Amino acid sequence: MYTLYYIAGAAVLISFFADRKKTIQGLKIGWKKFSKILGTYLKLLIILSFILLVSDQFIINYLGGQAPFIGLIMGLIIGSITMMPGFIAYPLAGILVSRGVNYMVVAAFITTLMLVGVATYPVEKEYLGIKATIWRNIAGFIISALIAVATGILYGEVLI
Repeated sequence: MYTLYYIAGAAVLISFFADRKKTIQGLKIGWKKFSKILGTYLKLLIILSFILLVSDQFIINYLGGQAPFIGLIMGLIIGSITMMPGFIAYPLAGILVSRGVNYMVVAAFITTLMLVGVATYPVEKEYLGIKATIWRNIAGFIISALIAVATGILYGEVLI
């Protein structure tokens, strides 16, 4: 990650020595855009801080012991609300499977985790608009449910 910082810093320095006026103007424009969205990102960080308080044990308790379709609904809901990066979500999926959670429920949880953004709603509505954000989240939720049911059928957890 530091390599990218060094490359960006070097690029700004090269640009500065090539044309100081344009570089300073570009940095001012970048700062204005950053400060414009800073409030939205701070809200998102506060929401994520509360979400990260949810431990993996909480998730396991609510996804593991129910009937398959109740677990499916819980997986869809918890995945929609929770937000975490893929490098944490996929090992968590392995932990859930090793603790006996159905593949269908894990698929519901992980796909909604990646496709539905309740926590990112404030940022999305700024860039996409309210209508597009709502439709994107609804579509992601439906697709996640279909993927989860298909996974349940393929693994024999749900009979047609």
